[in-house]
Amino acid sequence: MKCAPFDYVRASSVEEVVTTLAAADGEGKILAGGQSLVPVLALRMARPAVLVDVNRIPGLSSIHRTGDAVEVGALVRHSMLAEQTDHPLLAAAARHIGHTAIRTRGTAAGSVAHADPSAELPVVAVGTGATVTVAGPNGRRTVAADELFVSAMVTSLQEEEMITGLRFPQPTRWGFAEFARRHGDFALVTAVVAEVVGSLRITLGGVAPVPMRATHAERVLADGGSAREAANAAAAEIEPTADLHGSAPFRRAMAAEMVRRALAQAEIL
Repeated sequence: MKCAPFDYVRASSVEEVVTTLAAADGEGKILAGGQSLVPVLALRMARPAVLVDVNRIPGLSSIHRTGDAVEVGALVRHSMLAEQTDHPLLAAAARHIGHTAIRTRGTAAGSVAHADPSAELPVVAVGTGATVTVAGPNGRRTVAADELFVSAMVTSLQEEEMITGLRFPQPTRWGFAEFARRHGDFALVTAVVAEVVGSLRITLGGVAPVPMRATHAERVLADGGSAREAANAAAAEIEPTADLHGSAPFRRAMAAEMVRRALAQAEIL
């Protein structure tokens, strides 16, 4: 199947993107890596009137460390995240994204804006307390990751807004574990452990419509509980749904195991 007809705009600035999206009145889409958008265009599950190509906008493809965080431009490819050394947790997560072709084209902002419950970067964003810089008609604003994700594939972004960058705090200790049927498949369960500013955070992906903090499990550790007790607590506080990939009890069991592995990687026993 072929895409429905659309107007194509190759934007040269963030301001042009915002202006074009606002003029499209909700009928515009941003094209960056295209790894999520192009397939749904081909199936005509999305029929935007205007496609805004942002790949030629300068200044959005850099990674740099600022203090205790790493700033990631909107157009940074997953392969760049996997290769960088300033934020090892981000690198570990990026290496689990799809396959080489997908990592070569897919972008950090695209993954976060798509808000797939099984995607790796949204879990890391919530797990580290990341913030997102967003440009819109009223200027720029900063959104906390846990306020960005509303539901599966739904964010708090407005139709005329664009993510321009992401800020990931650097954890002092971290762990990442993921279960998928095959390497490169969407994760059935992802666990991220990150110690940020002295606070230990446990976050799960693939078990709810949005990345979920396992706050009860965090309290178990804060009260002196073991990693196994915390992993069991994390599994107990989720309500995963069954699908063709696995039953609810299976996902709960995998959540406990992934949390245990992530905690072990963070040397929390």
